Amino acid sequence: MQSICVFCGSSMGAHPVYRDVARQLGRILAQRKIKLVYGGASVGLMKVLADAALSQGGFVTGIMPHMLIQKEIVHQEIQQFLPVETMAERKTQMIKMSNGFIAMPGGFGTLDELSEILTFNQLRITDKPLGLLNVNGYFDALLRFFDQGVEQGFVRAEHRDNILIHSEPETLLEMMQRWQPVATKKWINDIRLESKA
Repeated sequence: MQSICVFCGSSMGAHPVYRDVARQLGRILAQRKIKLVYGGASVGLMKVLADAALSQGGFVTGIMPHMLIQKEIVHQEIQQFLPVETMAERKTQMIKMSNGFIAMPGGFGTLDELSEILTFNQLRITDKPLGLLNVNGYFDALLRFFDQGVEQGFVRAEHRDNILIHSEPETLLEMMQRWQPVATKKWINDIRLESKA
């Protein structure tokens, strides 16, 4: 993989481990010569991540809509900054520029970005690996929600299994390097058949 987009919080979080792992991930990406694509801010975990990549000579691209440029404060030291008009355009650019995606702990914005990749992978709009960096068990409740979706017939097991999960950046990146998209049958046709039963 030549580039990975990382979704993460514009806040630091309540525990230092979030900062520690963001720093670790940024360094590893740079050391592996993987370009970092992220939200472009110089606050929160986003800043920690970008600073760590830059400290190891990594290449960092930030993408931010105009409405957030003043609020989140643009990182002035990254090599490439792309201002866009909307949040939707931001995600489109992130998807276009990245070979894979990692979600770190974050808030509603991170959840929105994560959900878009989940949906695009399900619909085969993209076939790119998605990893959850489950630091401090942050995504445990979300994973239980996904499991309940499978149990209740709203999420296919193969789509749930398509998500890569680990708490260590190095291991998660190795999983992403080996990843192959899960072959799925025509699940929309299955839904139509089930609705007639």
